[in-house]
Amino acid sequence: MIKKPTLLFYVFLFLSFQGFTQSSIKKLLKKHNTESIPYISIDSLLTKTNVVLLDTREEVEFKTSHIKGATCVGYDFFNLDTVTTQIKDKSTEIIVYCSIGIRSEDIGEKLTAAGYTNVKNLYGGIFEWKNKNNPVYTTDNIETNNIHTHSKYWSKLVTKAVKIY
Repeated sequence: MIKKPTLLFYVFLFLSFQGFTQSSIKKLLKKHNTESIPYISIDSLLTKTNVVLLDTREEVEFKTSHIKGATCVGYDFFNLDTVTTQIKDKSTEIIVYCSIGIRSEDIGEKLTAAGYTNVKNLYGGIFEWKNKNNPVYTTDNIETNNIHTHSKYWSKLVTKAVKIY
């Protein structure tokens, strides 16, 4: 049986780490992004029904897990022609995401330059999505708890998933 002071310590430690993770994502986005593509919060995305989700991570990351209904467009191999062929209506609401929101801003800028007028960047990306207990799926559409994090450095930003790199 855990004593009350010990339990309080663990609760405090858990909450502190959660705050650290959110703070770290916030700092990284502030450092690397210009907010040229407006952010959409996870809570706001959850209320949407008719959006196109574009995963701007690499294929190995997408295959490990992704948000249900997303299409992998990649980052290093991103091909604008593929997107314009699939999404003809330039006013379609498009949500781009990556691990935390840095690569997705770059892809969002390319989409905006191509004339798309309703592009948003998922704040905190798939890491924050999973940290808030939202489901992710394999390419076989099976729910998983795995997230591809690239490295131990980036894995510290994921608190509620099995870290794959």
